Amino acid sequence: MKYLDKTRILCVDDERNVLRSLERIFIDDDYEILTASSAEEGLRMLENNGPFQVVISDYRMPAMDGVEFLKEVYRRWPDTVRIVLSGYADTAAIVSAINEGRIYKFIPKPWNDHELRVTVANAVERYALQKSNRELMVELSRANDELEQKVKQRTFELELRNHALTFSQCMLDALPVAVVGVDIDGMVVQGSRRAAEIFNTVEGGFFGSDRRATLPDEFNRIIDTLEEEQMAYLDWTHGGTDYDVRCTKFRCFDQPGIAIVLIEKMS
Repeated sequence: MKYLDKTRILCVDDERNVLRSLERIFIDDDYEILTASSAEEGLRMLENNGPFQVVISDYRMPAMDGVEFLKEVYRRWPDTVRIVLSGYADTAAIVSAINEGRIYKFIPKPWNDHELRVTVANAVERYALQKSNRELMVELSRANDELEQKVKQRTFELELRNHALTFSQCMLDALPVAVVGVDIDGMVVQGSRRAAEIFNTVEGGFFGSDRRATLPDEFNRIIDTLEEEQMAYLDWTHGGTDYDVRCTKFRCFDQPGIAIVLIEKMS
């Protein structure tokens, strides 16, 4: 539905003099007033010339009374604010039927011009508030949908990363060599099962330990002198087993790291 900048009001009454009176009341207001002489004509105007912010309808009209008319208006154009006019004799019937047509206000005839203008101004404000709330709800719903999609995407990425880390660890543990990964701060952040077994004397555990407290001095001296993408080699013996040790400096996500591989020498 397209909303117009100018407030449009439809007045429906089978008496022409009543319609002229309504037009005169709002002549100084910034409203566009359209009139219809029957409920059927009013529905056609709503369908062909809408949208309207406010509909004012007489209660007593031939073929279709005002409440039936406004019930149909509510069914087809629920945003339009609905007002019914009626003589005092119809007050009880109107009050009992207000909820059926979801009528905003009942104005008795003869009306007070000032009170009618105030009622219509409040109806226009109500329409604008409902429109603003509806747009806010749409925006909120869209924002929630976008957030939900971002959460789903982030969850998927985390699950994928966790799967990759688990797979990487399993792959490291399956290798016939010992592998140690050290970050820029000197923390042991990755390693294979064989490496953990070799350095199992570290207090507090192998992973998360400081390389200077975990690795032999000769390892740390080489690491301290390594340049990026440089490979260093040394022979190392531990527990009666000889190892060919290889250290290299690499870059991961713009952060440098150290990879150490211990290959058991064949006797």
